[in-house]
Amino acid sequence: MRFALIALAMALAGCGVEDAAIPENAASAAEQEVILVTGSTAGLGRELALRLASTGAHVIVHGRDEARAMEVVAAIEAEGSGSAEYHLADFASLAEVQALAHRIREDYPRIDVLVNNAGVGPGAPGHERVVTQDGHELRFQVNYLAGYLLTRSLLPLLRQGAPARIVNVTSRNQQPLDFGDLRMDREYSGGLAYGRSKLAQILFTMDLAEELEGSGVDAFAVHPAPAMDTELVRETGGQPQTPVSEGVEAVYRVVTGSGLESGTFFFELEPARAHEQAYDPEARRQLRELSDAFVAEFSGGLR
Repeated sequence: MRFALIALAMALAGCGVEDAAIPENAASAAEQEVILVTGSTAGLGRELALRLASTGAHVIVHGRDEARAMEVVAAIEAEGSGSAEYHLADFASLAEVQALAHRIREDYPRIDVLVNNAGVGPGAPGHERVVTQDGHELRFQVNYLAGYLLTRSLLPLLRQGAPARIVNVTSRNQQPLDFGDLRMDREYSGGLAYGRSKLAQILFTMDLAEELEGSGVDAFAVHPAPAMDTELVRETGGQPQTPVSEGVEAVYRVVTGSGLESGTFFFELEPARAHEQAYDPEARRQLRELSDAFVAEFSGGLR
């Protein structure tokens, strides 16, 4: 809400309205880069939010746990370079994703960068398949479909922020999508579900790059680092291979780097070839149409 009020006050002042009260430091606040990092209360997302705020950006912190979210905001404010506020939403509920997008559209006139980082890992070995209240396999919804809905809902703000960026944090684990069984009713493993959700993010990235060409909004996908030292990795029972700082560096480079080609998949610090299904226009069309149908109740016809 602070940014919306600042924008209104500055607009009134520019029109000669004498009593338009512009909050102290409004000009500098309005000029801050606005970055939304989903899943930014722990792991990679948390460290990325702190890194971006240290450059002077205003970071919208997202998570499910209010205490964790408040701690990240406090850490950003204590560092003193940037600013932050938090918004809560559980991505296992598309209604909560819709509500999150609505609050952000009310509070901000633009977004400069959206980092879709929130996700669920492969899970503990032998865990059971979970279907969300919306009827989707959990990993497909949290890792991909929620970000799809959020991104589409916030595209008007990203267009306002152009040049702007959408960065999807994906994985080297990419498994081809079975469009006849996206709920994984016929076969299920956490690793397979995770890999399919991560490839879906890459198909979406390439679709966005084509759709938004010439708009000033670019889209990228990045695999940050192998088996970072995070809760997501430790839950699988695997041994962490790299520090979170390596993953942060890879994502930060995509968020801030110049001369990057929209639609690129980055394997850590370098452009790379994703799974072949990502380059299949028919596969991207099927995923797009199914995704639009899945979120239609919540999207408000924003396409």
